[in-house]
Amino acid sequence: MSEPIRVVVTGAAGQIAYSLLYMIAKGDVFGPNQRLILHLLDIPPMMGVLEGVVMELADCALPLLASVIPTTDPAVAFKDVASAFLVGAMPRKQGMERKDLLSANVKIFKVQGEALNNYARKDVKVLVVGNPANTNALVCSHYAPSIPKENFSAMTRLDQNRAQAQVAARLGVGIAHVKNVIIWGNHSSTQYPDAKNASVELNGAQKSVVDAVANNDYLNGEFVETVQKRGASVIAARKMSSAMSAAKAASDHMRDWFAGTKDGQYVSMGVVSDGSYGTPKDIVFSFPVHIQNGQWKIVQGLAVDDFARGKLDATAKELLEEKEEAMSVCASD
Repeated sequence: MSEPIRVVVTGAAGQIAYSLLYMIAKGDVFGPNQRLILHLLDIPPMMGVLEGVVMELADCALPLLASVIPTTDPAVAFKDVASAFLVGAMPRKQGMERKDLLSANVKIFKVQGEALNNYARKDVKVLVVGNPANTNALVCSHYAPSIPKENFSAMTRLDQNRAQAQVAARLGVGIAHVKNVIIWGNHSSTQYPDAKNASVELNGAQKSVVDAVANNDYLNGEFVETVQKRGASVIAARKMSSAMSAAKAASDHMRDWFAGTKDGQYVSMGVVSDGSYGTPKDIVFSFPVHIQNGQWKIVQGLAVDDFARGKLDATAKELLEEKEEAMSVCASD
């Protein structure tokens, strides 16, 4: 058994964390031999609920879980952590403008960025799940200048998993047969789910998804819209936002970041743009990446047709607007 690593989950008393903590603690993320110390951060009104979560983690009798530290103090929560799941964020309420949401979240992610900067390991891998995830990740990185920008990412894996599931269902194959579906841009309704670079295994042979589906109108229309609006569809049905699937996606994202991707396969992560594919630099934009030795690299040279170009430009525009709003809040702070 290895030395335990410290992992923080924020918003730890919430719905997503309730599924995520079990996945982390039983070894889905860091492997079956990696012991863990879980740091659970939430706000003071949630500490009673968090106490119940701590009891349940104990009652799961998980061999990898060395200890659990529930806290309201960011200094305690981020101390020496190797991995951070930033799940807690201000949710959008009815009648709330995007600007109000960004403003509230800048305050949260400023505090967490500063705590990461001051207390976390310098090689910490930070995954922002709380929305607006891309811009929250940018803000968090801004306030943690001593940690490399590439150590901050936003979760678009849920969108990738949704897109992969849609393609698999359309073609009547298992999920594992569909590879390299991409999510470009923002984790919002402007994101571009792209199956045109994806492949599928049909009857033992690899085939492009474009050839297998043989319906461009579907790939440019219904497929894109279904994935873009899936979160809203879940809320309409469940009366609550995606939790189990979001937790699974966060687990997938961090597992691949630590363990690496398979040869010839890539995954989608919101990362700081270097200008690849004509995107603006220094926004957190979802790209296809492959990962080796804990380091991600943007996959280069993929086909971007005119339809895709329009979609990439639209989602980049939204991200630039969000960045501008968020940074003006940072500046006036």
